[in-house]
Amino acid sequence: MTSFDDRERGFEGKFKHDQELGFKISARRNKLLGLWAAKEMKLPAAEHDAYAKSVVMADLEKPGDDDVVDKLLADFKAKGVEMTDHRIRHQLSEFREIARQQVMSEVK
Repeated sequence: MTSFDDRERGFEGKFKHDQELGFKISARRNKLLGLWAAKEMKLPAAEHDAYAKSVVMADLEKPGDDDVVDKLLADFKAKGVEMTDHRIRHQLSEFREIARQQVMSEVK
């Protein structure tokens, strides 16, 4: 093995780790967003976790946050709760930072 091979393996390992970390942060953010949305829609407490999981799964449909935002907007509308795209995206931003802090504290 050469030092180039060692460096290449190191970069590949870091890339894989960073991708996994990013996925965990996004999933946690979406769970927090789902729990927030469940409360906003006044869902029964027993349904909060299941709803949060549905938000996490919605993010796997297509790249970016639009799938999550679209799901929430449709769910809020179905429940008769007024909600804006801007407010949901603001919550996404806030929960992203909280999720990052939580996940980073767990990986240490």
